[in-house]
Amino acid sequence: MRSKIIFELAKKIEKEANGIRDIKIMHLCGTHEDTITRYNLRSLMPKNLKLLSGPGCPVCIIPDADLQAVFHLIENANVVLTTFGDMARVPFEGKSLFYFKSKGCEVKIVYSIFDALEIAKRSDKPVVHFGIGFETTMPSTALAILDGIENFYVFSSHRFFVPAINHLLSSNIKIDGFINPGHVSTIVGVKAYEKIEIPQVIAGFEPEDVMLAVYQLVKSIKNGENKVFNEYKRAVTYEGNVKAQMVMNEVFERENWDWRGLGVVKDSGGKIRKKYEEYDALKVFEDIFSNFEIKEDPKKRACRCGDVLKGLIEPLECPLFNKVCNPKNPVGPCMVSVEGTCNIWARLGGC
Repeated sequence: MRSKIIFELAKKIEKEANGIRDIKIMHLCGTHEDTITRYNLRSLMPKNLKLLSGPGCPVCIIPDADLQAVFHLIENANVVLTTFGDMARVPFEGKSLFYFKSKGCEVKIVYSIFDALEIAKRSDKPVVHFGIGFETTMPSTALAILDGIENFYVFSSHRFFVPAINHLLSSNIKIDGFINPGHVSTIVGVKAYEKIEIPQVIAGFEPEDVMLAVYQLVKSIKNGENKVFNEYKRAVTYEGNVKAQMVMNEVFERENWDWRGLGVVKDSGGKIRKKYEEYDALKVFEDIFSNFEIKEDPKKRACRCGDVLKGLIEPLECPLFNKVCNPKNPVGPCMVSVEGTCNIWARLGGC
């Protein structure tokens, strides 16, 4: 039954796309890339339609400067550092957080920031959580800060995602429509995208969801409609999760922050507000960060993770892909994270 639905949608997409110039649709979620690659959906697309992978992996878009700052902190302060598993594997100059863990530093992998809070309650050392992710994980970090636990701090690398869409549109990248991220959309809702003047579909993660999204986008492109369609109505509402938005905006303010591949994205940085700076690792340990200097890793010069995140190339076009760089020996974060396009293509045979 599933195959029949998918192939019927493929026929409809081809029919709608017939006679249109080349179409480029970008998805904005690592889980969508997993679905597209796992089910080989690109092979069902008409020749004039290309599915691009965008900056939807929260681990991948963290710039090296953030990672270096965290390395600097654990090298120079007697702290316990908590973070999520994929982030602990991202390398810089041949080192990662797992490297520091192997050298005796207290680096702990958590499944939730609330695990980090429990560690802080039992620890006689300061506990610093390396907070990453988009609007999906920001509310839980905000709640953890609002809990007001002594001895607990956050190094925020959180990014607001929606500004990245506007940033992509202001660049020289040709994009005709977006498949918007399902997880982020459960928080921000449909309304967050309404001012973005390009066809968009919020989609779920089954192959049928993705095919429906592509079909609707091709119809919108053909008809010249710049609307937002919500295919993922079973999880996403118009307003989104209002309580999550409130707690997130209470704790975080927006700054212009750097993204890997995209450069500085206006109003995208999740900076901890001044009223909560007693939990902000950058403020609490500012003496340690005062002599921090950003470096360049020569080994990463050939890595084209940034171009993959912008949809400019596919992983196969990177000279390191599945050669020097593979899931067991990643050079860039796109090969580290299970939501990274390079990692997905290496595991599932993307083409």
